[in-house]
Amino acid sequence: MTSDITRIGPPDAAVAAPQAGYDTMDDHELLRLHVAGNPDTFGILVKRHRDRMWAVAIRTLGEPEEAADALQEAFISAFRRADSFRGDAKVTTWLHRIVVNACLDRIRRRQVRQADPLPEDEDRAAELAGPVEEDAAEVRERRLDVLNALKQINVDQRSALVLVDMEGYSIEEAAAILGCAPGTVKSRCARGRARLLPLLRHWQTTRGGSDVPEKTAAESVGTE
Repeated sequence: MTSDITRIGPPDAAVAAPQAGYDTMDDHELLRLHVAGNPDTFGILVKRHRDRMWAVAIRTLGEPEEAADALQEAFISAFRRADSFRGDAKVTTWLHRIVVNACLDRIRRRQVRQADPLPEDEDRAAELAGPVEEDAAEVRERRLDVLNALKQINVDQRSALVLVDMEGYSIEEAAAILGCAPGTVKSRCARGRARLLPLLRHWQTTRGGSDVPEKTAAESVGTE
């Protein structure tokens, strides 16, 4: 197993370019070659999609260390189970499903414990939650509030909101990733937003006095 798979964490500032010849291949071909025994192509898939998978993990779990562990577990699982991919969906959908399941498993295992505090390294957690905007201090505070609020809602609602509102997936795509009906995703998003708004009431008015859109919680964290 390559170092790209066993050492998963926050995206590096600079990632090595894919090996010549592989960067033009689509995801299905790279995965097919991996299943056939090619030692390089899975690492290229990891490099290609790591940033977005990391965004899902950090927003679902809210803590860099937990997200890194979940992402590592997910990629190792995908590496070992690649031959189970049937090819009837996008490789990214398949990878997202594995990452989301790894995150949900971690959340469910700790549900019996008292809610965890925010990460000690709050600046780093805010940075990982999304791109830095002009007013960095306010954006960092808002993102930390959103991550903390997300940890207080139902785990199924949280995962739906992360995919639809934060990552920009359609209802149908999120349903494929989560393995449920589109109507279920719609319901979870609606209920999740309703739960988040009271927790983030203080962000509902901008400095100019205008109302923040309905998807305040998601848009406050931003997308990659």
